[in-house]
Amino acid sequence: MPTPAKAYAAHDAESSFAPLDFQRRDPGPRDVAIDILFCGVCHSDLHTARGEWGGTLYPCVPGHEIVGRVTAVGSEVSDLAVGDIAGVGCMVDSCQDCPSCNAGEEQYCEKTGFVGTYNGPDKHLGGHTFGGYSDHIVVDRGFVLKVGHDEKDLAAVAPLLCAGITTYSPLKHWKVGPGQKVGIVGLGGLGHMGVKIAAAMGAEVHVFSTSPSKREDAKRLGATDLIVSKDADAMAAHAGSFDFILNTVAASHDLNPFLALLKRDGTMTLVGVPEEPHPALNVGTLVFGRRSLAGSLIGGIAETQEMLDFCRDNNIVSDVEMIDIQDIDTAYERMVKSDVKYRFVIDMASLKQG
Repeated sequence: MPTPAKAYAAHDAESSFAPLDFQRRDPGPRDVAIDILFCGVCHSDLHTARGEWGGTLYPCVPGHEIVGRVTAVGSEVSDLAVGDIAGVGCMVDSCQDCPSCNAGEEQYCEKTGFVGTYNGPDKHLGGHTFGGYSDHIVVDRGFVLKVGHDEKDLAAVAPLLCAGITTYSPLKHWKVGPGQKVGIVGLGGLGHMGVKIAAAMGAEVHVFSTSPSKREDAKRLGATDLIVSKDADAMAAHAGSFDFILNTVAASHDLNPFLALLKRDGTMTLVGVPEEPHPALNVGTLVFGRRSLAGSLIGGIAETQEMLDFCRDNNIVSDVEMIDIQDIDTAYERMVKSDVKYRFVIDMASLKQG
């Protein structure tokens, strides 16, 4: 029988968040039930809740950066136990039978597409999935991560389930490591994780930002320096010198100045999808340097586990500001203004306050 659950939900695109009572399924043989301790707040949550991407199903319970404590496991689950700390990221299911899924790249599922932790089809109860702005969640073991960080750091671990894997996956795929010069465009929720991870991989990291005031913070996070992207002379000084650039900015902007900074055979990878298209590319910049422009979407479950273990071993967590669930609308307003360093995380104990 389904069990009662509590959450905060967007009931339409304009209204404030409000409490919601709904049903979660009881754990099946392959399922893991998790009491949610912390949930990160991603810009995707805002886009979905406010209907900015279209296709939002209401009521909408966002949240795909989930860390909590296991309360029950199904009969076929042998590697997690009650009391363990576990995480859930952006996906809770996929077809699990296409070439991408068989390769451990469920995020690129070719049959059904991955099932989002929220706003995806719920094949168990019907309707759509509800995410981590809630008291508990039930997820197939194949989409649950083991968290090995110290329990005092769990709030700061939550954003790794999206911001961490979104930056780790392309850095790993394009083989970032010692001896390479790497650029991170943007120093927000994604960008600050990109800096930490690329530095831990041994690269020389430079941040691109329109804000010179972020220089000291960039260095604190592991960057060698910050390059002011609107300073043409500063940009020109680095022409043709970067092996790899990770562009985390989701707003429409001119990509050409960054492409010109790549070495021959260098790559710039985009992880943000803008609401409006980027300005036209100068194809000559690509052709005459055999440069590449690419994209990347989160990471598969195995790679997400690898990322969590890498971050545990390298003492990496996100820089977070804790909030109560009752303050989620204010957090969204501040997030639009980039007024957070660098990720809001909800203390889900606050949900019990009503």
